[in-house]
Amino acid sequence: MVERLRIAAIGDLHCGKESSGVIARALAGVSEAADVLLLCGDLTDYGTLEEAKILAREVAGIRIPILGVLGNHDFESDKAEEVTSILADAGVRILDGGTFMHRDVGFAGIKGFCGGFGRGTLGHWGEPVLKRFVQEAIDEELKLETALARLHMVPTRVVLMHYSPVRATVIGEPEEIHAFLGCSRLEEPLARNAVAAVFHGHAHRGTPEGKTHARGTPVYNVAWPLTRRLAPERPAYRVIEIDVVPPEEDVPVASLAH
Repeated sequence: MVERLRIAAIGDLHCGKESSGVIARALAGVSEAADVLLLCGDLTDYGTLEEAKILAREVAGIRIPILGVLGNHDFESDKAEEVTSILADAGVRILDGGTFMHRDVGFAGIKGFCGGFGRGTLGHWGEPVLKRFVQEAIDEELKLETALARLHMVPTRVVLMHYSPVRATVIGEPEEIHAFLGCSRLEEPLARNAVAAVFHGHAHRGTPEGKTHARGTPVYNVAWPLTRRLAPERPAYRVIEIDVVPPEEDVPVASLAH
């Protein structure tokens, strides 16, 4: 019998001063519904320490592993390291090019970045400020490539990020801002590495599901505002079950949990 892992995922919690009790209610039952919880960026509204502490209290009762990545909102107050530390103390493992193993599944996480899709992807050319902008997307791409390489012995791999790696899941947003919601560069490592599923947020009015072009890997947009609008009667988090392929040999877990 094939083992299956239940993954709960949600993005764009935007925890603020008025969020006490709200997020805890939104995540109620997740410990029973899933085996691991993914938080796909914009965990806070303005990236303040107060917001991070509120979120830490909101997730304190969750009894399954919690993995997360930061989003653009989490950098607004230039306190990203402190926010990460506060959440880490509450048991939330923030991945920034890092990996984590749980029940023979390898997780890799990055923030990602914007830059456009397909032929509209912004090139590394022109003014220095433009090159620096594009370089951020390239750096995030390299982070994901390195993380997936670290998991090369793990047959079942899952990726979480904030920005979208494909255009399909941002459709529904105004076309003028598609380039600011993700970047095709983030899809390149997914074309070179087999991945069971990808989860992201950021596109509040996008599309819940899409696929990568090269491999047809499922991509899920789990932004809470999107889920709340399309399925208000369902839990705030999305639960996806994946098949788990056991590694052929023991994987040194300690070396993967960065």
